[in-house]
Amino acid sequence: MTDRDTDIFAALPHVPERVVADAADLDAALRSADRPFVVRGLAADWPLVQAGRRSAAEARRYLLDHRRDVPFTVSVGASGGDGRLFYDEAMAMNFATFKTKLDEVFAHIDASEQSGDARPIYLASIDMQGYFDGLHEANHVDLGDRTPLASIWMGTRTRIAAHNDVPDNLACVAVGRRRFTLFPREQFRNLYLGPIDNTPAGRAVSMVDFHAPDFTAHPKFHDALAHAQVAELEAGDALYIPAMWWHHVEGLAAFNVLVNYWWRTTPRWLGQPQDALNHAILAVRDLPADQKRHWREMFDYYVFDDDDTTIAHIPERARSILSTLTAESAGRLRAFLLRALSR
Repeated sequence: MTDRDTDIFAALPHVPERVVADAADLDAALRSADRPFVVRGLAADWPLVQAGRRSAAEARRYLLDHRRDVPFTVSVGASGGDGRLFYDEAMAMNFATFKTKLDEVFAHIDASEQSGDARPIYLASIDMQGYFDGLHEANHVDLGDRTPLASIWMGTRTRIAAHNDVPDNLACVAVGRRRFTLFPREQFRNLYLGPIDNTPAGRAVSMVDFHAPDFTAHPKFHDALAHAQVAELEAGDALYIPAMWWHHVEGLAAFNVLVNYWWRTTPRWLGQPQDALNHAILAVRDLPADQKRHWREMFDYYVFDDDDTTIAHIPERARSILSTLTAESAGRLRAFLLRALSR
């Protein structure tokens, strides 16, 4: 067996499991967790889960009964592939994206199941409340005082490259089976990330093929695997993924549905850190080395190592955005940045 043939998943430790009795118990578990955990059967009573246990076709009928008559965004890969939605040789996407009605998408999935066509068909991050009537109300997890974005992901067998998300994430398998391979935040250096402005879905992804890792091209991936965990989920199971943890996601059944909840513990009016990184590349990265060192110290002073001494010498009434941001001061700063970037 060569390095490229290694099945990495069998050797990985499994994500720890927790038992939760009710919504309050889940809330406590989420508040105290800084690492992933699995809850078996958290969504087992959902009507969608029950429909999927009867058959994939029954699950699709249930979803169609609740869908709104609007176009859905769907991604379709090439026939005869391995389900990996990724880049092609030219670093363009290896799948096409277009909009169509959900019944047409499901008709193609029905036909592919009959013909054995392995073409990946994937509807990603669909707003449950925006595209369905009553689906969220009948199939949801009580997350207490959180105000999450509830999304549904539907499709055939797919492989989604390792990436991370800014919010916390509770992912619930509703139909089929899924495998998640997870890595702590700091492992980004060992995952060989691709471009940040040309991505399959908005976040930089690992360039490593987890089904055929090339350790000659990606030797530090060995180090990433030393910190990895795997979670294999059946319908009704849920996985908590802390903010910014890296995760490689596979739909293992012929038809798979996932419902996930994203939420942030910071105010909604704060900016996106990715925007700041992009702007730093534009404004700082290519400066002369001595200027970059100066700006690193400035970032540490005002952002990463800030404390009361940073602004103690400025009268409180004059500290403006150097004080803890509010919705109002964040709005002023955003408007200032928009004016500056438009010049």
